[in-house]
Amino acid sequence: MDFQSLQIMPEILKNLKRTGYTEPTPIQQKAIPQVLQKRDLFGCAQTGTGKTAAFAVPILQRLAQAPVSGHPIRALVLTPTRELAIQNYDNFRLYGKGLPLNCCVIYGGVSQNAQVQQLKKGAEILLATPGRLNDLIGQGYIDLSHLEIFVLDEADRMLDMGFIRDVKRVIAQLPAQRQNLMFSATLPKEIRSLVDSILQDPIEISVTPPSTTVDAIAQEVCYVDKNNKGKLLIWALKDPRISSALVFTRTKHGADRVVRDLTRAGITAAAIHGNKSQNARQAALTKFRCHQVRVLVATDIAARGIDIPDISHVFNFDIPEVPETYVHRIGRTARAGSSGTAISFCSIDEKADFKQIEKLIRKKVPEIKEHPYPMQNLVPMSKEERQKKQVKRRAAAQAARNRRMEKAPAQKHSAPKKPEKHTAHQNVHKNGAKGKASAGIDAAKKQNFPKASVPAAKKHSRPVEKSRVPVPKESAHRQVRRDLMKYLPKPLRSRPADQPLKHHL
Repeated sequence: MDFQSLQIMPEILKNLKRTGYTEPTPIQQKAIPQVLQKRDLFGCAQTGTGKTAAFAVPILQRLAQAPVSGHPIRALVLTPTRELAIQNYDNFRLYGKGLPLNCCVIYGGVSQNAQVQQLKKGAEILLATPGRLNDLIGQGYIDLSHLEIFVLDEADRMLDMGFIRDVKRVIAQLPAQRQNLMFSATLPKEIRSLVDSILQDPIEISVTPPSTTVDAIAQEVCYVDKNNKGKLLIWALKDPRISSALVFTRTKHGADRVVRDLTRAGITAAAIHGNKSQNARQAALTKFRCHQVRVLVATDIAARGIDIPDISHVFNFDIPEVPETYVHRIGRTARAGSSGTAISFCSIDEKADFKQIEKLIRKKVPEIKEHPYPMQNLVPMSKEERQKKQVKRRAAAQAARNRRMEKAPAQKHSAPKKPEKHTAHQNVHKNGAKGKASAGIDAAKKQNFPKASVPAAKKHSRPVEKSRVPVPKESAHRQVRRDLMKYLPKPLRSRPADQPLKHHL
């Protein structure tokens, strides 16, 4: 079967051919005809199986075949992460090149000004993350009253990241008559209840069994002590067959620590996580795509937003606590029909979590026994010991924050104030009619010159006048005007001191 048999319009077929798509994937074969028939749909398929094109292609065709003047928002694609929103935006532009449709993407972590300007120009297709979408709806920049198609992408990840309330707030703003599409890689009970509440008489498509992994991914596990994981990763990356590797850690600080260790070992690496700005995350992804960086270290926030076809290896530096997260992590490799390898580093305290992963994917992951850092600690920590260690780690982190807070005000108050320096020229303009000679005499006094040496001021660019005109005492008007002097033009600043300002207006 080819795309032409799915009754795709010629413009989109040309774009798909230019992209390199020749045959539709199973999820695309089943989903595209149903979406074109305006049916609600729920699709369950693993990452890398072509879900984006499964809803992007029919949405573009439907909107292009029924144009509406004014460019209102007619399709909304909601994603859990910024990276996934940008990825979907790029795919929509790629598949819809040459069509009279505008696309817009909005996400947090950056200024909203450019996004608002793009929204004002009009866009039929809006791709968004829940937080920024609700913010702009509240500010009145987004009108969803003309919406025809609503897509909830990576619905299970939405639940994992705690976005369910934001999603429900968005749904409350949508018109009742619309087409709903939902896609997920796993199928927990919460997703089933969400399907029943949003979709109306949906068509359910399941390409692979829920929570299973792609067969093209070779999965392996190394049992190693926690303090040797960094050394084992450096040893594994010496293999020249690893052209590009994606390393997942559980924490943001852990990701930065892995990058530092790899850099010291001479391996180019970059990190992306929630503490990085959106521009920094995009720059790291661009370097990784262009092979300027060999290793990309990420937290689970990026597990759904990285679509790079030539990732050869995925390393689970830390075993995830949620078994479904493992499926999404290793799904970053073996995309679009290619092959890949996923290697997990498991310590004794993570062995129970890894058994839950094997139970979820319904297969035993083979062990790599020949490596230079075999596991030495065979006794796992008890639950009480783990809790005590966690409390101790949190207390140490809080103490470090308190020290930084105490240090910052001390440095701020200890900084000496720089004395104001006024030249003779500035004093003349500041004091008005006091005369140029007084400025020269004051400068001489500051340098402790004797009275006989005052005529030395003649060396300055401005000569000192011999006679001094007595200056009368400042009037009340002058005292009031002193705060306003900087707002006056220069001729008014040098007016006679005993004259009020109204005489010169």
